[in-house]
Amino acid sequence: MREAIENFLNYLRVEKGFSENTIEAYRNDLNQMADFAEGEAARRGKSASWGGFGREEMLSHLLNLKERNYAATTMSRKVAAAKTFFAFMAAEGRIRENPTVNIHSPAVGKSLPKPISISEVRRLLEQPAKQSTLEAKRDEAMLQLLYASGMRVSELIALDVGDVNTTEGYVRCFGKGHKERLIPIHKSAALSVAKYLEETRPQMAHTTDEKAMFLNRRGERLTRQGFWQKIKEYAKAANLSVEITPHTLRHSFATHMLSGGADLRSVQELLGHANISTTQVYTHLTSDHIRRSYEESHPRAK
Repeated sequence: MREAIENFLNYLRVEKGFSENTIEAYRNDLNQMADFAEGEAARRGKSASWGGFGREEMLSHLLNLKERNYAATTMSRKVAAAKTFFAFMAAEGRIRENPTVNIHSPAVGKSLPKPISISEVRRLLEQPAKQSTLEAKRDEAMLQLLYASGMRVSELIALDVGDVNTTEGYVRCFGKGHKERLIPIHKSAALSVAKYLEETRPQMAHTTDEKAMFLNRRGERLTRQGFWQKIKEYAKAANLSVEITPHTLRHSFATHMLSGGADLRSVQELLGHANISTTQVYTHLTSDHIRRSYEESHPRAK
């Protein structure tokens, strides 16, 4: 059963171009389903197989997940992983019937992104400079670059040396589906990254052949989890009132760009959104910003 999962994940990676984060999430979801299938088969004294995992077993698995109080968004992803997996297995002729046919994902309300204000961003970006460690100097460059570009965290940590042109002021990154895009960055962020590359990274690197731009204390590529743990610490030190998530600075970048007058198509390209409808969610936030500015500024609105 596990071999079938790995074959499917390799298909998503090679044929569909899924990101490693999505593949890892699917791996966890499908292995959890395999654990359930094996447990049920053992309880009945049978051998577990995907061919013997029918609609009844699928519904029992979903009920088991529901009883464990998973959030609707998590349940929706787990159902999507199962449906995609079994569609692949059916297309490959490895199962006769798809047990997820007519099983629908739980409804998930589309929540608005939660940006932080410009002053809160400034406070967050000021925190690493209060420390003198190599990691803090690295973090300062990472935060500056993240807010300057609106990149995803996964794109940021995937950068190699040379992906940021600090002279011309742009960063080259690869988004979902390994699509390349060039993002301009302002002078302050470029200078911060240049300083890190010239002064800090050489002290953190343990070998000369490491390509990763941002390194951990072992001289290896910094992980997404490691970076966001640091951001949470800086957010706490900055006394931010909102919860910081992996996309907070990306959401803030998009919202502040639109509030400042950037057009929607440009922001779409900067963020690497395939569909403009994904970017349009930020117009709700900027409309709120315009309303607040109107009420604060118009002499008859007070």
